[in-house]
Amino acid sequence: MATLDMAGSVPAQPQQQWLRYLIVGGLCLAGFYSAFVLYTVDQPLFGVLLIALAVGFAIIFGTRRFYATRFIFPGLAAILIFIAFPVVYTVYLGFTNYSSFNLLTYERAIEVLQSNKTIDKSTEQPFLVAAEGDAYRIYLPDAGLISGPVSLESPESAALEPISGEPDNLLAARDAVRLRSGLQSLDLVLPDGGILKNSGLRTFAAVTPEYIRIDEDHLERTADGMILTANHETGFFVTEDGEQVPPGWRVNVGWKNYQRIFASEGVRAPMVAIFIWTVIFALLSVSLTFAVGLALATILQWPHLKGKPVYRILLILPYAVPSFISILVFKGLFNQNFGEINLILEALFGIRPEWFTNGFLARTMIVIVNVWLGYPYMMLLSMGFLQAVPEDHKKAAALEGASALRVFFTITLPQIIPPFLPLLIAAFAFNFNNLVLILLLTRGGPDIPGTVIPAGETDILGSFTYRISFMDSGQQFGLAGAITFLIFLVVGAIAYANFVAMRRVANRGKQL
Repeated sequence: MATLDMAGSVPAQPQQQWLRYLIVGGLCLAGFYSAFVLYTVDQPLFGVLLIALAVGFAIIFGTRRFYATRFIFPGLAAILIFIAFPVVYTVYLGFTNYSSFNLLTYERAIEVLQSNKTIDKSTEQPFLVAAEGDAYRIYLPDAGLISGPVSLESPESAALEPISGEPDNLLAARDAVRLRSGLQSLDLVLPDGGILKNSGLRTFAAVTPEYIRIDEDHLERTADGMILTANHETGFFVTEDGEQVPPGWRVNVGWKNYQRIFASEGVRAPMVAIFIWTVIFALLSVSLTFAVGLALATILQWPHLKGKPVYRILLILPYAVPSFISILVFKGLFNQNFGEINLILEALFGIRPEWFTNGFLARTMIVIVNVWLGYPYMMLLSMGFLQAVPEDHKKAAALEGASALRVFFTITLPQIIPPFLPLLIAAFAFNFNNLVLILLLTRGGPDIPGTVIPAGETDILGSFTYRISFMDSGQQFGLAGAITFLIFLVVGAIAYANFVAMRRVANRGKQL
């Protein structure tokens, strides 16, 4: 009979242990190899993440000391991959110049610059391909020249020589196009020593590289002989007069993105305005949805109300319809020229509000739509919390002569606020980053004039950052990463402050 070890588990047989070690070792080696591959393609952070997971997997599953941890390892790995790593990577981007102009590594940027070619149009001429066994000959009909046999499987050069008449076995144009990869690596040497390269699907011409590498950090521009020097602080090659030549490469820039946020008026001013509006938007959304939802739930709790099931179904419908559909419907309803809302207002009052071009009206429209989308959730929660308030307390207050309104604010509301507190904080954090509503309804517009980055009057910090990252022509990922980190700090601080303040309100209500 097997005996229990100190951990209370049955010792594994030697064969089972070796099988476990073999599986764990194989998976760890696969993880280390994948990390090495990621490092070679200049993705060191992903490589470090894989190494950490592989080491943790080896320690936890390779020994019996951490046997209990095996059950929570998948959850820990998921937290590391989907929560911790994105946060760390976003913070890291805030200290780089990562953008659409600085996507590459240093060596790759040099390769792209050296791949730029200048085609001499005066030497451009069409070509045909003639098959000769397993090889091919390139025929230039305008010059009456043909090359020697070439395989087109590796970079080659072939001398051209005169030919009288057309060669046999000429390939159709569509068949010649299939050989393009080999043709692009082929050099045709003219009788006078000139070299022609493939310059298009149908032509060869004299091709000159725009840049030639001189040494580790210098390139020469062939057009004018200008020397370009690598600036590893900005991630660009620069000319002698300071002109930056794209594409650039990724470099660490330290605190420059944060300095730009606080020092540049074109960035700081709209960001402060957007931050203030974000806080107001989140507060208005939470307070109004809570008030509307609680009011409707209180009405539905009235014992003399008839047809409650019908009203509940109708009031919950906005919550049942996907939010993106409701947002697009409201976008049509608020259309300034053809929307039903403006048609009704014009018929009744002779006004046609500019919902999408006036900043104040656009913000008002967003709050209205968000309240419509959010009140059913608060109503459902309120209906449950109101059921938990003891009826004896209400009856005792009524016997003392308290009005229904006073009973609600002194007995009912203080008792439902404490369980509502974490949900209200969560709703505040959600609305603080509710970029889906902004992007679908207004796209952040109308734009704020005088900014150096895309910023609109209805932008919240989340949509503002999204526009910088993916909708701006420069796609400034580094600046967006810095702003995202600041948003993370601000949301955390505001959420904690709201929690403390509302907890004090709830405690005061209990004392009353």
